[in-house]
Amino acid sequence: MKHYQIRITGKVQNVGFRFKAMEMAYKCGVMGFVKNESGSVVFIEAEGEEPNMERFLEWCRVGPLGARVLKAETTEGPIKNYTSFDIKRTESPEE
Repeated sequence: MKHYQIRITGKVQNVGFRFKAMEMAYKCGVMGFVKNESGSVVFIEAEGEEPNMERFLEWCRVGPLGARVLKAETTEGPIKNYTSFDIKRTESPEE
């Protein structure tokens, strides 16, 4: 089992990135969440079995049609045992 924090920059907002990420996460058996951050950043916390995570990360480096991913930075972290994959709303600019 692997857990990654993924910060994706580029043209990744207003192109359906979060919804497509959720769809791809379910296809890959990956759990966690996705949310927009300030600027042109999408943040994802995801965890799953290593082959599933690799497939999901490959998708994150490209994104959906209309997106232009410039960078996808990953940081490995501790397992949090997510049971679903959700889209989170950013409550404030500090989040």
